[in-house]
Amino acid sequence: MTSLQDSLALIQRGADEILVEAELIEKLKKNKPLRIKAGFDPTAPDLHLGHTVLINKLRQFQDLGHEILFLIGDFTGMIGDPTGKSTTRPPLTREDVVENAKSYTKQVFKILDPDKTQVMFNSTWMNKMSPADMIQLAAKHTVARMLERDDFSKRYKGGQPIAIHEFLYPLIQGYDSVEMKADVELGGTDQKFNLLVGRELQKHYGQEQQVVLTMPILEGLDGVQKMSKSLNNYIGIDEAPDEMFGKIMSISDELMWRYFELLSFLPVEDIEKFKQDIEEGINPRDIKFVLGEELVERFHSPEAAIQARENFIARFQKGAMPDDIPELELTAVEGKLAIAHLLKQASLVQSTSEAFRMIKQGAVKIDGEKVMDKGLELEVGSENIYQVGKRRFAKVTLK
Repeated sequence: MTSLQDSLALIQRGADEILVEAELIEKLKKNKPLRIKAGFDPTAPDLHLGHTVLINKLRQFQDLGHEILFLIGDFTGMIGDPTGKSTTRPPLTREDVVENAKSYTKQVFKILDPDKTQVMFNSTWMNKMSPADMIQLAAKHTVARMLERDDFSKRYKGGQPIAIHEFLYPLIQGYDSVEMKADVELGGTDQKFNLLVGRELQKHYGQEQQVVLTMPILEGLDGVQKMSKSLNNYIGIDEAPDEMFGKIMSISDELMWRYFELLSFLPVEDIEKFKQDIEEGINPRDIKFVLGEELVERFHSPEAAIQARENFIARFQKGAMPDDIPELELTAVEGKLAIAHLLKQASLVQSTSEAFRMIKQGAVKIDGEKVMDKGLELEVGSENIYQVGKRRFAKVTLK
């Protein structure tokens, strides 16, 4: 049986804040399973590694013997979470929410044990709430308190509109905790206000207040902005093993430690040993291999993880080309096409300025040979394999 000290250490791992930690310790001392809540609005069909930071923490609670309440906000999803938004967010349709919810449950059980996870939908109780009930709920919070929330405050001061229904979102998220009798609620650091509303409402309804545990927001592949599909800096948990492994290998050595902290289930002692190994001269790439294999194994299989590593080594360390290079034909103007325009038209870069920058960095190759001439022009009839960076390839025929 895990000791209180060890349990607390695992819960604290990677966490940004625990409010109130003393209350958590008292709950743990009761030596009975706690009800651990985390809510997800099904706003998109696919999850990425950024979403799994919370799910990983749920798994740790699960491994400690606690009861996991995975809440799908099918009701709140149709309101639209205003957190971090500078404009009113368009609500999802009921059909969108239902389809996305199906995808979520399938994906989260790659991390959570389905036999020990209770999946809940907040429409279960919210659809039963009458207009009078909703008014009574709204009476338990003030507009002044709502405007303490950073994004609401900025929009109000900036003259940006705030729709009335947006104030309902944190209230309903908080009321979910009442219905679920949550002992602990997890959320990202950007959800802190909403999570604390849950504590207040539980107090109003005569319940023991939940402990709030916030987790950091995971940076994307660029190491700067948060992981997001819209920013194209994400690693999807349903991506093919080779793609997932390659993206993990593309992150910076510094960002690697952040991913180890928030995504890996390896003991902290092992990760500290990796840092020491690098100080003693081990190539960081070899440590990154460990991270890549762990994550690919989690979402695919041990065999897929080994194969992805071997494929990566064959492709990028031995100079082999991938088997699935996209093929396309481009039209040359007056018999020629400048290299920068070719790379852009082949979708290997987003702009000609990026093409020039990549050429300057020595990151552009034609048939495996580096391109050094930014003014290079390719002629009609040429058929070559173009490469930008480690993972972007295209076979282009000029006509």
